[in-house]
Amino acid sequence: MDDNNKNLILATALSVLVLIGWFYFFPPPEPAITEDPNAATTTETTPVAATPTVGSAAVETTTAIAAEATSNADAPRVDIDTARLKGSISLQGGRIDDLSLKNYRETLSEDSDIVHLFKPTGTEGSYYALYGWAPGSGLNADAVPSANTIWSVSSGVALTEETPVTLTWDNGAGLVFTREISVDENFMFSVKQGVTNNGAGTVSLAPYGILARHGEPQDLKNFFILHEGLVAMSDGELSEASYDDLADYDFNAAEGAKAEVTQVTESGWIGFTDHYWMATLIPSQTSAFKSVSKYDERRDIFQTEAVLPTQTLADGQTVTVDSQLFAGAKDWAAIRDYQNEGGVKGFLDSIDWGWFFFLTKPMFAVLHWLNTLIGNMGWAIIGLTVLIKIIVFPLAYKSYASMAKMKELQPEMEKLKEKAGDDRQKMQQSMMELYKKEKVNPAAGCLPILLQVPIFFSLYKVIFVTLELRHAPWVGWLKDLSAPDPTSIFNVFGALPYTVPELGVFSFFSLGILPILLGISMWLQQKLNPAPTDPTQKMIFAWMPWVFMFMLGTFASGLVVYWIANNTITFIQQYSIMRIHGYKPDVFGNIKSGFKRKEKADEK
Repeated sequence: MDDNNKNLILATALSVLVLIGWFYFFPPPEPAITEDPNAATTTETTPVAATPTVGSAAVETTTAIAAEATSNADAPRVDIDTARLKGSISLQGGRIDDLSLKNYRETLSEDSDIVHLFKPTGTEGSYYALYGWAPGSGLNADAVPSANTIWSVSSGVALTEETPVTLTWDNGAGLVFTREISVDENFMFSVKQGVTNNGAGTVSLAPYGILARHGEPQDLKNFFILHEGLVAMSDGELSEASYDDLADYDFNAAEGAKAEVTQVTESGWIGFTDHYWMATLIPSQTSAFKSVSKYDERRDIFQTEAVLPTQTLADGQTVTVDSQLFAGAKDWAAIRDYQNEGGVKGFLDSIDWGWFFFLTKPMFAVLHWLNTLIGNMGWAIIGLTVLIKIIVFPLAYKSYASMAKMKELQPEMEKLKEKAGDDRQKMQQSMMELYKKEKVNPAAGCLPILLQVPIFFSLYKVIFVTLELRHAPWVGWLKDLSAPDPTSIFNVFGALPYTVPELGVFSFFSLGILPILLGISMWLQQKLNPAPTDPTQKMIFAWMPWVFMFMLGTFASGLVVYWIANNTITFIQQYSIMRIHGYKPDVFGNIKSGFKRKEKADEK
């Protein structure tokens, strides 16, 4: 076997092993079905998030793990109604605890429920944002609004893009608290907290924001390629922690729970990220704050906090503090605008770009641009494939030209083999002299294959994690490019009127149209060259297209579309370059000879 073939087989085998290993150790995720320990019960009290501490000046109750507070279903509410959001704010605590995303459904069905992001306490999967003031010197816990304080609406009827609402609470002892909430056309809430001292003496207190999540989300993917859980930016440094990581924190006595604390000096944000949705607390990007992530083990509550510097007010003084809350879909364009125009530093990193971020970030930016231009994500993927092939064409040209040259040298190489006989060292020396004389690189044929590995995984990451591929249609039966091809050989690709049941680990046998086209495209690409004479090499090449066909059958259809387009363009490029260099691939002849050899083998 000549060195060129050895290198080609090695590169191919390594690529196959990488993909098989990836598929084996990190199979496509299935939603975990867990029982929520915080489901609604008939008791009168439900736990709410713990109140942040304000250093040594905090009163005793602020260091408790959490307060037990009533959840009043009859508490008045203020509606939230925008182009992309709907829900309500509970006047009990002024919590933003009911929020749904109008433009996103749970499934492709038109009857499917829209995505529900925030849920009130006392319901399954409680998840909410809560703002307030932690008492410092001169105040006790009753002097500041709690999670159960009933606020009154001083202005506004409903929260819309055009109409903010203002909540007010008077503690009856000289302090009047206000909270003005507004929202933009996407997913960003602005929260202005204010307090006026009307004669309570000099007091100290610290504004804070909390995101509290009761129990782990029920729809966790638990997939290696995707991060779900805590996401935070602290002075330009991104940090992530899974829910398991949060539960493994060391106990922090000052916080009264398992917690980690980061003192942010300039800018940052902190929150929770899901597969496609996210909620983050965003203090003013010019203000220092204490960034806290914690886990209340006793009541199974995951919590993030942004505690701003303590404010000291003398009689007659008023102070206001601005902050923001992102709660919604991880829409790349919206998040980019919040970063570039809204000044939220590093906000695009809230999307999980992975280890190959230097590839995935620009790759998705181009894909998004193409989708905007074309209006269809499937055609945008094909357009991206064309651009990638153009970028790597100089390398591919050299590789294919070298392969064509190797074909021209085949007769001379056969003569050297006959002359060397069983002396392998002599044969290798003769081959190297021939390569040097003809200026041919025998390993050049490996390069196009090796280039595909990082591109493949980067595109897989983009397709899997980005919202824009979710429920994105292409043509005909392909309604969701983030999901596998829904057709199956078991119902003759939809011709028979029944749905194929879930096959679990054997789902890769349920091949759809796209994986079969993938296998055929790889098989045709092989036919540019005659079948190898070496039995081992011949076997590997014969099985490889069909192994890939089954292996990628359960991958996102968008990724399979890319692979088919890539194979098609590669076929055209390789055929054309070989013709330019005087070698005419006999594709149909190679196909016929392959079938003839099979017939002869069957006769024997």
